[in-house]
Amino acid sequence: MTSSASQSSTGEWKASWTLVLASFIGFLLHSMPISALSAYIGPLEAEFGWSRTFISGGITVGSTVSALLMPVVGAMADRFGSRRVVLPGIVLSALSWALIAVITGEQWQWLTLFLFHAIFNVMIGAVLWTTAVAGSFKTSQGMALGITLAGATGAHTVVPALTVALIDGLGWRMASVLLAAGLGLLAYALCHLFFFDRRDRLRIAAAAGKAPVAADSIELPGLTLREAAFDTALWRIGISILAIMALTIGFLVHQIEILSAVGVTRSTAAWLAGLSGAMGIVGKLATGWLLDRYRGDMVGGLTMAAAGIAFAMLVTTGGSALLIVLAMLVNGYTAGAKLQVASYLTVRYAGLRTFGKIYGFISSLVAAGAAIGPLVAGLFYDLTGSYVQFLIASAIGMGLSALLLFSLPRYPDWSTRDRSGAQEKPAAAPA
Repeated sequence: MTSSASQSSTGEWKASWTLVLASFIGFLLHSMPISALSAYIGPLEAEFGWSRTFISGGITVGSTVSALLMPVVGAMADRFGSRRVVLPGIVLSALSWALIAVITGEQWQWLTLFLFHAIFNVMIGAVLWTTAVAGSFKTSQGMALGITLAGATGAHTVVPALTVALIDGLGWRMASVLLAAGLGLLAYALCHLFFFDRRDRLRIAAAAGKAPVAADSIELPGLTLREAAFDTALWRIGISILAIMALTIGFLVHQIEILSAVGVTRSTAAWLAGLSGAMGIVGKLATGWLLDRYRGDMVGGLTMAAAGIAFAMLVTTGGSALLIVLAMLVNGYTAGAKLQVASYLTVRYAGLRTFGKIYGFISSLVAAGAAIGPLVAGLFYDLTGSYVQFLIASAIGMGLSALLLFSLPRYPDWSTRDRSGAQEKPAAAPA
């Protein structure tokens, strides 16, 4: 990184590090349900006699709703600014998760709860945090997005073990209330103080008489929605992230039971899940550093190929503790990087002109993958009594996703384009 770039990076962080912190915690709250659900499967199965497919179906219902609403939320972020969506979303998302405490065993209650929780949780989804951070960073965009989206890996690190401890100590009902209250209050406090995206800041400045333009008049360089619809690079990114999310979220929701099937105790499995989540944070930071310096298609392709290897390792461990730990470390690293790679590549190929809307559609595919994955993993188990076939399919699927990312062309240099997205001079090849 050159001296001028280093100075620019330092200035960006001085101005916006609190935004990244608030976004990290906000995305952690958003990711909490998927991270926590693995710890609920055993207790709910024992108390209500529900199948693992049905319990996993809560995530499927919620993610399906999210997939439908993500483009709407992206459009709202482009139009009004992220803050006006995020603050009420935090409150409503936390309250709806706490309602798990009142279910009585009727299956419709479980599905309805996830339906309403999804409506509110989409208001604090990745598109909001990514839109705010991407618009505030340029030189260090990869690292800033990495730390922001590390909120998901932060959830994978602390939430499984915390949820198991709360369930074992206080029961699954009280665990739901305490998770929602603790994380919700922390996220709201930080976002109330620090979460302002570019449009939010401009709106505040205009209200104070310090800016001559309205927030909705900002026009940034990038693709229009029509252009994005026919962009083959964005289609490859979308198909790849759909498969990646389905396979990794399917594993994440069932990871404690998968590890138990290879001889790991439930408590050890919870701590291995936490270790994997911690490695995901390493994956976020390392990937951010790499994306700011090397081609995104190469970084993403190699990362997803490694994920395929991790799934294959779990099939062939033979009960080896060393291989199990190694597979979970690799899986955690690559799982931590997946959404960051998709977000970064979307910014690079789409630009910022209609980024909220475009990333809203990408987020719909992310949610669709999250909806499909847990259900598929549960079906594999319920039909075969084993997770082996799911792990084999996941290894193959991650390999194919890696090939899609390897096939991406050079991404545009939006700094050489005018605000309409027209090319002013040939874009340079990325490093």
